[in-house]
Amino acid sequence: MSARGPRVPGCTRRALICSLVPVCRAFSQKGRVWPAERRRYADPATEFLVERLTDPTHASLLPSPHARAMARREGFLLYCSDRSGAWQVYRMEERTGESRELSDAAALDPSTLTLLRDERAFCYFDGGVLHRVSLGNLKDRQIYRSPEGWQPQGGLSLSPDGDEIALVERGPEGWALRLIRTGDGRATTVLVRSSRMYQPILHPRRRQIAYLYEDGLWLAARSGEPNYRLAAPAGRVRQAFWAADGKSLLYLHQPYEKGKLSAIRQYQLDSHSDRLVAATSQFACFAFNSDGSVFVGASANVASPHLLLLLRTSGRELTLCEHAAADPATVQPRFSADSRRVHFQSDRDGKPAIYTMRVEGLVEPTDSQP
Repeated sequence: MSARGPRVPGCTRRALICSLVPVCRAFSQKGRVWPAERRRYADPATEFLVERLTDPTHASLLPSPHARAMARREGFLLYCSDRSGAWQVYRMEERTGESRELSDAAALDPSTLTLLRDERAFCYFDGGVLHRVSLGNLKDRQIYRSPEGWQPQGGLSLSPDGDEIALVERGPEGWALRLIRTGDGRATTVLVRSSRMYQPILHPRRRQIAYLYEDGLWLAARSGEPNYRLAAPAGRVRQAFWAADGKSLLYLHQPYEKGKLSAIRQYQLDSHSDRLVAATSQFACFAFNSDGSVFVGASANVASPHLLLLLRTSGRELTLCEHAAADPATVQPRFSADSRRVHFQSDRDGKPAIYTMRVEGLVEPTDSQP
C-alpha cells in the first residue's frame, strides 16, 4: 500500500493551488482606502500646533532620509505602515488625510521605499526583490533580484534624475555597494568591502558616491576607483548629505570625547577642506531645506527631547516641539520641498507614528519645483 494514502478523486495539485488563489487574494487589501487618522494638538513645550498624521496603535514609518517621501506637485506623502497586519506602502493625501494601500508585499523593508522623480511610480524591496509600482494603476514589476546569498541592508539613495538607486547589500563576500537602474533593474557593483558600509549618497551631478564606513565618510567613483576617506575630524559621522550644488557634503559629526556636543560640518570637495558650520544641542539626526539656509534636528538630550530649527547664518536654535522618541536617531525630520512644513516620526504616543507641523512663520518658503 502506498504511504501517501488514497487519492481523492478530482483533487490534483493544480486544483488545490487554484482553490487557494481566491483565499490569498482575500487577504490582500491593495487599493483599499483607509480613513484619515489625523489629530492636532498644542505642543506642551512650545504651544505650537503639531499634527499627528497616523494612529500610534499601529506602526508607521517615513522612507529613509535619502529617499523621496513627499510629492512636490500633487500633495501626497508616501510611507509604510503595518496597520493591515504586515508592512505595506501607503499614499496619504495631504488635503483629506486618507491613505490608500499600494502594495501587497510579503516582507517589505520600509527603509527601501522611495518615490521616483516623475512622481508616477515608486520602488521598494520585498525580501531580496526590488519592485517598481505605477501610482496610476498599481501595476507592479519586479525589476531586480539580489544575488544568491545577498540581502539589502536598508536605506538607499535616489539619483537626482531618478534613473538610479544606490544601496548596500550584505553577503558571503562582505558588503557590496551597488547601483540599480530604476527602469530595467540592471545592476552594477561599485565596490565590495569586508566591513559595514551604509548610507550611500549619490552625487547630484558627478559620477561619485559618498558613503559611511566604520572609520568615517568615504567617497568613491561609480567605477569603484578612486575610493578614499575624506579628511574629517576624528569622531563618528552620524549622517551626511550632498549640498544642493554638489560642491560639498554637509554632515553631522559626533566627537569621541565625552561631553563634547555634535556639530554640523561641511567638507568642500574641490579644495579638500573641512570646516565647522554650526554647533548643535546634541543633534542625533538632521536635515536641511532646499537652499541650505535652515537645519532641523532631533536632540538626543534626555532632559530636552526636542525638535529644533537651526539658522545657518546665526547658529541660533529655536525649539519647535517635543519629539520624545525613545531613540532620537529614528526621528528622521525633513522639510517639504517648499520649506513650509517639517515632517518627522516618533514613538512618543505608542508605536512609531508620523507627525507634521507648519513652519511658514519661522522659515522663508523655497522653490518647490524639481
